[in-house]
Parts: sequence; structure tokens; C-alpha cells
Amino acid sequence: MNIAIVGYGRMGHEIEKIAKAKGIDVVSIIDPNASDATHREINEDSMQDVDVCIDFTTPNSVIDSIQKISKFRKNIVVGTTGWYDKLEEARKIVNQSNIGLIYASNFSIGVNVFFKIVENAAKIINNIEDYDVYGYELHHNKKIDSPSGTAKTLAEILIKNIKRKSKLEYGKIDRKIEPDELHFASVRAGSIPGTHIVGFDSSADTIELKHVARNREGFALGAVMAAQWINGKKGFYDINDMMKSIIGGE
Repeated sequence: MNIAIVGYGRMGHEIEKIAKAKGIDVVSIIDPNASDATHREINEDSMQDVDVCIDFTTPNSVIDSIQKISKFRKNIVVGTTGWYDKLEEARKIVNQSNIGLIYASNFSIGVNVFFKIVENAAKIINNIEDYDVYGYELHHNKKIDSPSGTAKTLAEILIKNIKRKSKLEYGKIDRKIEPDELHFASVRAGSIPGTHIVGFDSSADTIELKHVARNREGFALGAVMAAQWINGKKGFYDINDMMKSIIGGE
């Protein structure tokens, strides 16, 4: 399999390393600002011999990248976060072009296992009203979106499975929080790759579930696995579709 990396920042470099270790050929590295990229833009030359493109760019450029890549009938992995208000637009492009695309708020296999654990815990807590619910996440000071895509996914899992929570609050709250609100806070500092905590608190005790990323390797490995999974497929998928084939489930 041959891949193109779209966006050659820290994640792009990590993806290149993982792909090469797996014997996958990186035939094109596309970034208008990186001096060590092989190409500046998505065009016929940079798409030559590519099977799957892996996009880790910026939220504002994702749809443009999908549009350009789809013209060359290449499948796509989108690891960029913060663009999910345009999912239907992306789905339309994918369906019209008859290509395959998979996206995720976080491609780390460990994080996706964490999603399942939180989902199961939320279903239990739904039946025990003594517990309130909260969450927070920490990331490095260069991350450009807040809250993280992973935090949003976790918050949505909690809202979906705990009936007494129906509203999400991600920002500062200068008032008493309402019983039906879930507060999921964000912290940005230093070089933290990513930490996500979900908590259930009662007057008697606190239960916390925590995922800590040690580095970016897990994210890159999952993205490369997603490229292998989407290769040859048609349609619009998210990480849950791939995880079903790995760990099973409905």
C-alpha cells in the first residue's frame, strides 16, 4: 500500500515513521509550509501512485483537502479535529466521488477502547442517581482547538447514556451549574500529548476513569491502521466502524 501524508507537522512525521516501520510506502508528503515536504499542494503529481491519503492539517482546510483528493479518486483518513460541523458536506463529496473516507476525533486504539469503557460505565451510572458526572482534558499549549475532539466524543457518550444529563458546557461557568448540565473543562499547558478524565462523584466517593497518552505514537499507529482498513473500501465511515472489526460489538 502507498500513502500520502497531508500535513507534515508533528503528527505527520510520526505517521511517516510508523508507516515505514510497517513496510508501507510514503510516496508523497504534502505541506505548503514544511521545507522537508515532497510537495506543496494536492495535485496530479502528488497523488500519483497513492492508495490512501492521511490528513492531519487544520479544521479550516479539511473540506478543501477532501474535495481535491476526491477528484483523484483516492481514499482518505482524516485525523484533523474541529471540523465536524461540515460532516454532511464531506459525506456528500465522498458519496459523489465513490471513494472511501474514515474519520475520528482520536485514532488512538487505546482511546477508542476508553470510549467503550466510559460508555459501559455511563450506562451503570445512569441507574444510580446519587452520582453526578464531570470531565476534563489536558493538552499541550500548541493545540489549536478546545475542547479536544476526544473530549467532545466523551461528553456526547455521557449525554447519550445518562438520561439526567442533557446539556453540555465546555467553557467557564460563572454561576451554579444546573442538574441537567455536564461540565467538561479544558486545560492547555506545556507539552502534554493528551489526558482525558471522566468522573462520577457522590457524597460518599468519587470514581474516575482516565486515559493518558505518553506520546503521539498511539495516534499515528491508529491512523496508519485506519489507512490499511479503508484501503479498497467505498463509503463514509468513522472509527467505530473499524473498532467493531477489532474488538467486536454492536
